[in-house]
Amino acid sequence: MEPLRKPYQGVINIIKFNWHFYAIAVLCLLITFIIDKIFAGNYRLVTRLIYLIIAVTSLFSLLISFYVYDLSSLYKFEWLKDESKDAHTILNIHAGFDETSHILKAKYAGSNVLVFDFYDPQKHTEISIKRARKAYDAYPGTQQITTGSLPLQAGYADKVFLIFAAHEIRNQAERIDFFKEIYRVLKTDGDLIVVEHLRDRFNFLAYNVGFFHFMPATAWYKTFQNSGFKIIGKNKITPFVTVFKLQKNGTAS
Repeated sequence: MEPLRKPYQGVINIIKFNWHFYAIAVLCLLITFIIDKIFAGNYRLVTRLIYLIIAVTSLFSLLISFYVYDLSSLYKFEWLKDESKDAHTILNIHAGFDETSHILKAKYAGSNVLVFDFYDPQKHTEISIKRARKAYDAYPGTQQITTGSLPLQAGYADKVFLIFAAHEIRNQAERIDFFKEIYRVLKTDGDLIVVEHLRDRFNFLAYNVGFFHFMPATAWYKTFQNSGFKIIGKNKITPFVTVFKLQKNGTAS
């Protein structure tokens, strides 16, 4: 049986989809190297310091990515130990790049796994997503949706997964409306599992200015509360990835 993920797949994807960042880093290294050869004295000290900072931060971010996406239990889904109970209908909703539907289908072999893609190139303009969509075929049966509408009746799903997806909805009002729509299609006792990087000190150390692409915990709490959800569980998959387990908390307004 072919493995669900190939060795080094995570870090290779990081480089493949975000190569412009590393190209800029290499260009900056080249420029500082040239300046270092031309100038002497204090200028050389400054350029060498800049050279060191760029090299170390770029390498460190790749090492952390390798740890998170290739070495950790993230894609083994070991963190779902208490989630293996029967679930007849599972929704996996992503933002144009899907690395998890085939894993969820294998884990919940007896369940009906429906996959939805809310990517809208007019709203979700991240260049890495565009490159990922070209590099990988969609999971069979994936349905294209908008964040404002899921083509399902109320109370349809037992579980909904949002794995590294919801942060692509940069507009807060749109994000809250999206979670309200998930609230609508989720069963009363259903679970919503949200997996995200947070804009915190760990991800700043790992990705420096790149951590601004993530959202702080307070923004997530506001989204959950305003869409009618309550947090019933929160845990870490490495210090860099957070899992929120949510359930309905009354009626969303």
